[in-house]
Amino acid sequence: MSDLPHPRLSCLARARLGAGVAGFALCALLAACGGGGSGTASGNATASASATPKASTPSLASTGNPSGTVPQSATPNVLAVTVGPTPTSTRNMLMASVTVCVPGTATCATVDNVQVDTGSQGLRLLASALPAGFALPAVTAGAGADIAGECSVFGTGYTWGAVRGAVRRADVKLAGEIAASLPIQLIADPAVPAVPSGCSGLGLAMNSAATLHANGILGIGPFSEDCGVSCVNTSQSAWYYACPASGCTPSVQPLAQQVGNPVAGFTADNNGVVIALPDVAADGSSTVSGSLIFGIGTQANNTLGSATVLHANANTGYVKTTTSDGTVYSQSYLDTGSNALYFNSSTMARCGIWYCPSSPVSLAATITGLDGVSASVALSVTGPATLLATGNWAFSNLAGYNAYAFDWGLPFFFGRRVFTAIEAQATPAGNGPYFAF
Repeated sequence: MSDLPHPRLSCLARARLGAGVAGFALCALLAACGGGGSGTASGNATASASATPKASTPSLASTGNPSGTVPQSATPNVLAVTVGPTPTSTRNMLMASVTVCVPGTATCATVDNVQVDTGSQGLRLLASALPAGFALPAVTAGAGADIAGECSVFGTGYTWGAVRGAVRRADVKLAGEIAASLPIQLIADPAVPAVPSGCSGLGLAMNSAATLHANGILGIGPFSEDCGVSCVNTSQSAWYYACPASGCTPSVQPLAQQVGNPVAGFTADNNGVVIALPDVAADGSSTVSGSLIFGIGTQANNTLGSATVLHANANTGYVKTTTSDGTVYSQSYLDTGSNALYFNSSTMARCGIWYCPSSPVSLAATITGLDGVSASVALSVTGPATLLATGNWAFSNLAGYNAYAFDWGLPFFFGRRVFTAIEAQATPAGNGPYFAF
């Protein structure tokens, strides 16, 4: 059924604190089962946003910010985000425009159609999306002089998608915020020699707009760097490479030279993000306009209010989801980069990766943080053929198969304000990582 949506999934688990190999094994498993974390699909329809979750006043974590206050900011902190038609006809793609500059200069370029992804860390842009001759300084690999290459892995459909490119520095400008001299990844950068076998063997190469379904990925997940301590201590074939002209070999990479979460690189409003999207009808919407708000509790527009705070695992970013049939998913996360809800149902019919019930199905689930705080969520699933027939682009009820994890993709975000707090950053509800809504 070629008219079905294209699955688009990102992988939140990352190598950190010695868990790198296990993290990637998990991502591979999720991808093979239709889960993961950096999302795109080519069709979905929407059931109404799920029921309002139970609200609770955020409590301060004992290891967090005892006073419950964080530095306040007056910096413009709202970036417009949209869901609508895409050049590759991929549904439920949350997009924004990103400006990058040669560090310390006024030489800048704005790249449109960059996917906003709370399931990964770091800015990744297609080299072809930048103007000819736009030269960003290279980041070196480890302690050497060779340019750093990187292989980024995202779970897409039944395969892994390998994004390869060079690591370079740029001033990243989002709304009024600036992450100065931030390491970013230029995808398919011609400065990187032939793709090393450790990367090319990981599955579909997403090194063009046709395969990436976007001009880049804006990773604003719950960690500050994309790999973390594990890549500082050990070279790993799925991450960083030293790339002289003779070819690339795996390399360790210090934290300061890893591709970084732009939000963590801001001087203010740098402890997390809020995704605010309107609800969509049961048959979807042709376009959706919303906001990516930087900071949590740093300005009047990003206060937690009565949001339920669900603290996540500090190594993986996972929370727990329990569905109404009693299934427990210890690996669960909230991810704008996935274009559908991905989980395991033994009762709904499937067409490939997608759930294809003959009529809309209503379900219930509970999301629980590490400290036992829970929020109840209702969801609905409609078959992708029905959704595509509407001609719409934004849907809250597209769902697909994932054997082991519950991926709360973009459909979950419609009709909500969803907070993602960054690891070790102080917020009014304690340190991240956590999700709140």
